[in-house]
Amino acid sequence: MKKYVIIGNGVAAAGCIEGIRSADAEGSITVISAESYPVYCRPLISYYLENKTDLQRMNYRGESFYADHNAAVLYGKNAAEIRTDAKQIILDDGSSIAYDALCCCTGSSPFVPPMQGLDTVEKKFSFMTIDDTLALEKAVTPESRVLIIGAGLIGLKCAEGLHDRVRSITVCDLAPRVLSSILDDRCAAMMQKHLEDHGISFILGTSAKEFQGGHAVMQNGTEVDFDVLVLAVGVRANTALVKNAGGNVGRGIAVDDACRTSLPDIYAAGDCTEYHDISSDSVKVMALMPNAYMQGRTAGVNMAGGEAAFDNAIPMNSIGFFGFHCHTAGSQPEGCEMYEEADENHIKRLFVKDDRLTGFMILGTMHRTGIYTALIRNQTPLSSVDFDRLRIEPQLAAMGSAYRDKVLKGAV
Repeated sequence: MKKYVIIGNGVAAAGCIEGIRSADAEGSITVISAESYPVYCRPLISYYLENKTDLQRMNYRGESFYADHNAAVLYGKNAAEIRTDAKQIILDDGSSIAYDALCCCTGSSPFVPPMQGLDTVEKKFSFMTIDDTLALEKAVTPESRVLIIGAGLIGLKCAEGLHDRVRSITVCDLAPRVLSSILDDRCAAMMQKHLEDHGISFILGTSAKEFQGGHAVMQNGTEVDFDVLVLAVGVRANTALVKNAGGNVGRGIAVDDACRTSLPDIYAAGDCTEYHDISSDSVKVMALMPNAYMQGRTAGVNMAGGEAAFDNAIPMNSIGFFGFHCHTAGSQPEGCEMYEEADENHIKRLFVKDDRLTGFMILGTMHRTGIYTALIRNQTPLSSVDFDRLRIEPQLAAMGSAYRDKVLKGAV
């Protein structure tokens, strides 16, 4: 009986479990989980703060998921070392687990740059896990002044979650715009205005240089008083286990389309990996929940002797703040053409190069954007569809009969 071990217990791990069981119903599966919770949807932690969900409804799978898949979970355990020669994982308590096939789904961790006096701040938090959320919830009061370092997805979702719980929220970021990793200047300005209309204040183009208890001094000299600090500067892929075992690592753990690492019988999936983005033809970390699941399932199938590939990955984000939605996908390569339509309440930008849709940014509406995503992911030649019609309105009628047949028959 084959021994499967998964390090990590997020969405990628769930995909890996399901991938293994699709090809092997008998092998043993052991999951090493640093957190003490079943797999859950991390993006929902802000909704917990808003009282829009609870811990039970945050679960990614049902209560019987592990039992149904005959998977054992070691909660509250951390992997300290991979010994490839002996095919063993050493845990932080000194115990060991043998494996025949291993998948690293180790995720990412908050990145906190050096900031003078940070140790003088009494109430400071990250915002990535359920435990972070519960601790933050306990710390805030209706009179709390909250300072959030980081205007990316994590920082802004935290701001939305805390909005009705605290007195004020200020968000600062070294970048000159909000959501700088996914939005350009015009789209970011529209999103920022919407957030400001809901009482969120911003200090952009600078970040905290020094803390003196509940007092922050920015690099540009601006001073902010606060009661609660949230550090949401960014994240880094957890690559140390594979790197220390001699595996190839860049910004993330290097994997191929089968989610294999450079080490024998070791796979990796999720936010800890770097892999090929077909929209930009580059290798990057794409810390996205749908990609994490698809990578995990691909790894699981291959670990169990099947054949699977995840070879059409693209960056994509779908997010909303106070009812205003933002959807982005793909990339904007140098020399691309841009189609735009916009008014005060929405903006749509489509990026085209070499007869392919390479990316888009859409704010204010989410109508059928999956069609645009499919065009990018499938690298569909725009000359094969009615793109003049699709630019105005994404619709199956403009996709051609062959594509419609596949969709309607459930083949895509």
